[in-house]
Amino acid sequence: MIQSITHQGHTLAILLRANHCSEGIEFFTPDDFSQQLAYMNRPLGYVIQPHVHNPVVREVQYTKEVLFIKSGKVRVDFYDDNQHYLESRILHQGDVILLAFGGHGFEMLQDSEIIEVKQGPYAGEADKTRFSPISNEQVTIKE
Repeated sequence: MIQSITHQGHTLAILLRANHCSEGIEFFTPDDFSQQLAYMNRPLGYVIQPHVHNPVVREVQYTKEVLFIKSGKVRVDFYDDNQHYLESRILHQGDVILLAFGGHGFEMLQDSEIIEVKQGPYAGEADKTRFSPISNEQVTIKE
């Protein structure tokens, strides 16, 4: 299953649930995203032709992150660009999420292993603006 988390017509995140299954290759991100997310399901013996990637100049204005939940259970909280809380989702082992725009925070609901992929190089504190999280009483979990 694929879920898009949107706010005022903007995609905040794309959530690829562990149980998603389709044939061939399926891209979930628009062409103008600086980070692309796709799913591939190929049969035994399928060959992806060897290749190298050519140098292409790209401009990246906002960091996009892809998180792979290797194990555990994680709550992700979504915020708009003005740091106002919107909603939360629960991520489970095998889920993948691309965080595109807006703000986000996390709480580990179980011991969790997460693999993160994003554009580099990491700019340290210049890369993000931190702010206070919501209280547990404010959490609204959407399915």
